[in-house]
Amino acid sequence: MPVVVDADAHVVETERTWEYMDEEAVRFRPKLVAPQDEPRNLRWMVEDKLRRRAMLGPQRGPQGRNTEAPEEAREMVDVERRLSHMDQLGIDVQVLHNTIFIETVADRPEVEIAVCKSWNRWLADLWKQGKGRLRWSCVVPIQTMDVALSEIRTAKENGAVAVCLRPIEGNRTLVDPYFYPIYEEASRLDLAIAVHIANGNAAYCDVFRSPYDPGAAFGMFRAPTAIACHSYIMSEVPHRFPILRWGFIEASAQWVPWVIHEARRRYEAAGKAFPDDVLKEYRAYVTCQTDDDLPYILNYAGEDSLVIGTDYGHFDPSSEVDAISVLKKRSDIDPSALGKILSDNPRALYQV
Repeated sequence: MPVVVDADAHVVETERTWEYMDEEAVRFRPKLVAPQDEPRNLRWMVEDKLRRRAMLGPQRGPQGRNTEAPEEAREMVDVERRLSHMDQLGIDVQVLHNTIFIETVADRPEVEIAVCKSWNRWLADLWKQGKGRLRWSCVVPIQTMDVALSEIRTAKENGAVAVCLRPIEGNRTLVDPYFYPIYEEASRLDLAIAVHIANGNAAYCDVFRSPYDPGAAFGMFRAPTAIACHSYIMSEVPHRFPILRWGFIEASAQWVPWVIHEARRRYEAAGKAFPDDVLKEYRAYVTCQTDDDLPYILNYAGEDSLVIGTDYGHFDPSSEVDAISVLKKRSDIDPSALGKILSDNPRALYQV
């Protein structure tokens, strides 16, 4: 039977996450607080600033999607419970991404280093307990490149399959040469770059906060992921790093035809040949959702570039813990394409 890979699952950080800090960094340890107006919406206090934590949510999410997951599995209190739930969902391997780093976590480099190191050590510990079924994307202290590269090397030795980056990191986009050392190291170690929905520019996030859309996830997080893919296609990065794989995670795939169409027009205007299957040629993969118009998207993306994730552990528009079984029931997708989305493509992206 093909190995089914959940390309986008999550761990929800708890106070145990920060027990892996070096002794001299304990003073930077994040603390859980509950805002008076939202007592169920716990936040992390880091550097005297409130940072995000996954909300407690309903068992049925947006559009009636199933988001039910045992708390001890969401928070990895009981790894065996997580593995058992994966069995129930028909998932062989989950690739775990963070929750807290969806926005900037720390302004000072020394705090960012402490938080990233502890998170990575926690995931390394979970990987050791996961019987090869829990792989992960590491987080890196972007402000301190030498430490970032060291963390990538250590993560690779402890089960990581990708380096997680936000579409915008501070005042830089991901095609900035500042990130080239990360891409070189990821290429050398055969790790992917996971561009997970997020935003590391606090001013940008503030612009999109709105009383009409309290989460503001589309403008703050999802749209920048699509823009990052377009920037990647238009840049020198695919050619400069010819074996590096890229995943654009948790923004659905509905935007793929638009991005490819726009990029093709710009290639043609510049007198350059546009690849027939640009995502495949540039080693780019995109997570789809079960309600995406997949026959239409596949006309642009091809069969070799889509993967699917459950967003396990969250309660937002991308969350659907039984996405695998729901996708399998669709009759409008060729079985060959379906098999690639569930198994071949995520295994190629993450090398699992």
